[in-house]
Amino acid sequence: MRLSSLLMASGLVLLAGLAACDKKPPPAPLQPVRVTGRPPVELPVEDKKPELSPLFRDIERRTFQFFWDTSNELNGMTPDRYPSRPFASVASVGFALTAYPIGIENGWVSRTQAVDRTLATLKFLYGLKQGKQDKGTAGYKGFYYHFLDMQTGERYNSWVELSSVDTSLLLMGVLFAQSYYDADEPREKEIRDLAEKIYRRVDWSFLQENKPLISMGWFPESGVIKHDWKGYNEGMLVYLLALGSPTHPVDPDAWQVWTRTYNDVWGVFQDQEYLAGGPMFWHQYTHVWVDFRGIQDDYMREHGMDYFENSRRAAYAHRQYAINNPMKWKDYGENVWGLTASDGPQNTTQEYRGEQRQFRHYSARGVGLRDVFDDGTIAPTAAVASLPFAPEIVIPATEEMHKRYGDYLYSSYGFLDAFNPSFTYEIPIKTGRIVPGHGWVASDYIGIDQGPILTMIANYRNEFVWNVMKKNPHIRQGLERAGFRGGWLAPEGEKPDPASTMGDPDAATARALGTAESRIPSDPPADAAESPSRPQQPD
Repeated sequence: MRLSSLLMASGLVLLAGLAACDKKPPPAPLQPVRVTGRPPVELPVEDKKPELSPLFRDIERRTFQFFWDTSNELNGMTPDRYPSRPFASVASVGFALTAYPIGIENGWVSRTQAVDRTLATLKFLYGLKQGKQDKGTAGYKGFYYHFLDMQTGERYNSWVELSSVDTSLLLMGVLFAQSYYDADEPREKEIRDLAEKIYRRVDWSFLQENKPLISMGWFPESGVIKHDWKGYNEGMLVYLLALGSPTHPVDPDAWQVWTRTYNDVWGVFQDQEYLAGGPMFWHQYTHVWVDFRGIQDDYMREHGMDYFENSRRAAYAHRQYAINNPMKWKDYGENVWGLTASDGPQNTTQEYRGEQRQFRHYSARGVGLRDVFDDGTIAPTAAVASLPFAPEIVIPATEEMHKRYGDYLYSSYGFLDAFNPSFTYEIPIKTGRIVPGHGWVASDYIGIDQGPILTMIANYRNEFVWNVMKKNPHIRQGLERAGFRGGWLAPEGEKPDPASTMGDPDAATARALGTAESRIPSDPPADAAESPSRPQQPD
């Protein structure tokens, strides 16, 4: 049985000739700068941003409807996936709470409707029983179990862990609702009060057996999970929320130790120099709610850039990898790219182009300097949710995938989760279907893939989610305690010091010392279960 919060194996697939594929991408407008020691690269000015075609409005509306239609209107529980709908995902609930105001702003639902749904969700969440018991509870110490029953809200099964990252994804939606519903009227005030109570009762220190790091979670049967959040990945939002807590915060050194584990993924991959973590969701999740343009922690000040630019480079690297296509998968190219955690056809080994190739069903997929797995499965969310980072390459990719595969990949709620044109084998498959002449296509939508699509299109249009979250004092507190400065965090009227955005010539020495002081072992995990990645489904 795969634990749902333990991640992708490092190096399960060796990509032959990867180094030989390190070529410059073809010329394109707004290429990302890849030399360290320069100021962060800003988005183009408003009048030069590439325009979105009508397709993106259709994607937004359909993806919003996923959250509005599939969530339980009585208690706000949002399914992990649909139409399978086996259980609710607390992370999906966090994206749903963020989606409802997007619906208000676009006129798809009324404010009254969204307030009703949001209030029902927060009341239900806050009222669910917490405790050590292995059954009959929704969480413990303020954290929630990863998967909950759609009706009762209780832990779905014994394999479901109390999850720090999924609780954090939920909390981002909760705090977003707190900042958005700002009217001076009783129900919106109740939303704000409930959001504060839900956030305040999370005891982050409970998961700090290896201080100052934070564990991935806890089981009532076996205790705190021994694997902590380290390396560069979606764990970023866990630490920001833990640092911002007004009741049970972690110490600022948690962020410093966390960033000391970055060095094994910093380097040049596909001609981009960046934190080259594998799956695209590592580069997207925290960015849904936090605008990292122009704000820097110590690590990024040393490297003369910011996390937004880092994600931009990741998008370009994924695209260039698909152009080079070292494993010769079908249809990969400049407008068909994007590896992340997603559904896939089946756990199986099959012959492809004269070689034995491993395929998976639900799994983290990605390419980078360390975490590598590619079985020919493309997830549209990997590209579409990168829209704010690199619109000049994301817009044509989105349009191309819709044009080429839309007849069977695009349906009621937008893009289905994933597709694999190379998988044409006549064997039993875990999920999805084989489309004759086109390969495997998923049959489900997954909430944590739908959420970044909707929210990142909104951020590209008018920075909506980012601007709402900038008003939240807890988010600001977390960023400032992590050492972020400059940009929108600077006091009003104070301009950032240009020198503060330049690389420190002594940075390499300082970082070497920092790494030596870290309590985190630098050796790679011995097996798949020890490598952090996105939550996976049980076998």
